[in-house]
Amino acid sequence: MYLPEQEMVQIVDRDNREIEILPRHLMRSRGLIHRASYILVFNAEQEIFVQKRTTTKDIYPGYWDVAAGGVVLGDESYEHSASRELAEELGVSGIPLVPLFDHYFEDARNRVWGRVFRCTHEGPFTLQPEEVEYGRFMAIQQILQASLQEPFTPDGILILQQI
Repeated sequence: MYLPEQEMVQIVDRDNREIEILPRHLMRSRGLIHRASYILVFNAEQEIFVQKRTTTKDIYPGYWDVAAGGVVLGDESYEHSASRELAEELGVSGIPLVPLFDHYFEDARNRVWGRVFRCTHEGPFTLQPEEVEYGRFMAIQQILQASLQEPFTPDGILILQQI
């Protein structure tokens, strides 16, 4: 059974230095800074695969997300997290992931150091039902326009604004 609240997560400080490893539910309930991987999946037309998050997600449930990805577990690197998350969420593995940049994001619900990657894949995708309801490719400008009308993850929109 998939129990994300029991995942052991790498906790870091504001300078992205490792502090400790704690269960995900404690990271969320205490509002601790953690690490996450973000993978922008482009197609040949340079559109990004956006995902509709399930309503059972512990943060931003039901929002659109521009990136596959998730928390970096206690025993893994950003790169390993990105590969694992891409395989889990979209069923994509064995393709090159290009690191773009690291960034810090904070709002009332989330404090995270993220590493952003990009890759190219046309699909088809095998969506993880616990995480992703459905998805589609969209142009970056179309995503930014849609984010004015529909809920998108704020960290994802910040990433798009940086690229």
